[in-house]
Amino acid sequence: MDDLKRALVLINKTSGTGKAGNDAFHIVTRLAESGYEPIVYPIVPGTELSSEILIDRYDGMVDLILCSGGDGTLNHVVSAMMDMEKKPLLAYVPSGSTNDFAKGLGIPAVRSKAIDVALGGKPYAYDVGKMNDRYFNYVAAFGAFSKVSYATDQELKNVLGYAAYVISAVAELPQNIGYSTHLKVEADGVTEEGDYLFGAVSNSASVGGMNLFGETVIHQDDGQMELLLIRAPKNIVEFNAIISALATKEAGNPYITFRQVRYANIESDDEVEWTLDGEYGGAYKKTRIEVMNKAITIMTK
Repeated sequence: MDDLKRALVLINKTSGTGKAGNDAFHIVTRLAESGYEPIVYPIVPGTELSSEILIDRYDGMVDLILCSGGDGTLNHVVSAMMDMEKKPLLAYVPSGSTNDFAKGLGIPAVRSKAIDVALGGKPYAYDVGKMNDRYFNYVAAFGAFSKVSYATDQELKNVLGYAAYVISAVAELPQNIGYSTHLKVEADGVTEEGDYLFGAVSNSASVGGMNLFGETVIHQDDGQMELLLIRAPKNIVEFNAIISALATKEAGNPYITFRQVRYANIESDDEVEWTLDGEYGGAYKKTRIEVMNKAITIMTK
């Protein structure tokens, strides 16, 4: 029994489709069969059962952390793990509405198969993003539609899944099209300035269930993330040109910046609200985003 490994299991049964709690016994059984002593907690944000408090409590005491929940749940788990002195392996069983990060890593959407990967897959060290003093797994975004992921009603997401985001985006269309913020952006020594409709630094081909980057191959372990900036249109002609470029994934469009970066410094006169992994990420006039190369090791297919 002295050689028995320990696994901290964190389950957020309210995330996404609300199914994270359905297979808790199956997860515990598989862990025990794989030589782990399971330590199981429900995640209750804002209490002593938050992922941050639980992970800090078990720092140096577990070999594996298994997270069952959505992208937002995983964000809190990884953020807490980044502060650990000794980081254990991470396993992820997705149960959110879009599961963008899991898709990027090839973790199956079918939960039973995701559990197989969590316990029988292979370790993969991936890059974590850091925005000021916070962390993100796959995207930091601002501007039009960036609020949709965290502002969409949870009950609506539980019932409709990804369709809930589409409905919310359509409802927000008038004010989002008129969004514009003036920024100065310096990334890897290259500077640009202008009025922007949307921006993101991402480590996933899929953001909000949509592929923003066309056929570009995204590597989650190369020490780089993808910077996307969309300039605010001044008239209907520019608006149509931007829509066309996004639809065709047109390269070299003057209204769209898309390139790989290791860091980005973003400044504005007014505070800019950010979304991190689908959750509210704060508002800042100065933002620094940097890539923490191979900071977390997760089980993948």
